[in-house]
Amino acid sequence: MGDVIDLRQTSKMGKLPPRRIPNSELRSREYLTPAEVDAMIGAAKKTGRHGHRDATLILLAYRHAARVSEVVSWRRDQVDLEQGVLHVNRMKNGTPSVHPLRGPEIRALRKLFREYPDCPYVFATERKGPMTAATVRKMIRRAGAEAGIGFPVHPHMLRHATGYYLASKGHDTRSIQAYMGHKNIQHTVRYTELSPDRFKSFWKD
Repeated sequence: MGDVIDLRQTSKMGKLPPRRIPNSELRSREYLTPAEVDAMIGAAKKTGRHGHRDATLILLAYRHAARVSEVVSWRRDQVDLEQGVLHVNRMKNGTPSVHPLRGPEIRALRKLFREYPDCPYVFATERKGPMTAATVRKMIRRAGAEAGIGFPVHPHMLRHATGYYLASKGHDTRSIQAYMGHKNIQHTVRYTELSPDRFKSFWKD
């Protein structure tokens, strides 16, 4: 999310003033494609001793358009595996909602809860506390690099990926707004406005 600081340029006084590199110089877009998300999930599974946890976090953050502050705060009592639902509480005055959990998510969560028993958080550390936002950012950046994505990846790109994916599937703006928990529909409109799929019917050849 934040700009990268470049310390290589020196001032006339011999000091190293930080120069903020705009995100536009780091990456050409602020979202991920479904194929890139899948590649990150696969890369996370193979990295470190928390591979399944990290891969599951990427999967659920993407499927449920979760901010990093939201995903680290998820508690197990928000998850009902029998009913197949996730109670999503939104930050930034967003609208909470109940999302369905699909088969791959339920299977991943069942395995995760077996690996981290008796823990109140969905995504936990070995000490049973919640993962920190900084840890998640580092993990996602590493997964993006391991997946061969040619620019640095940050967690909010998963949320944007959700919005663009839903828009590309033709879902109406109000439904996307409710799913993502946007208070202001203008935050949702950008996904439908930038989706090339809305122009597909213009030419029939």
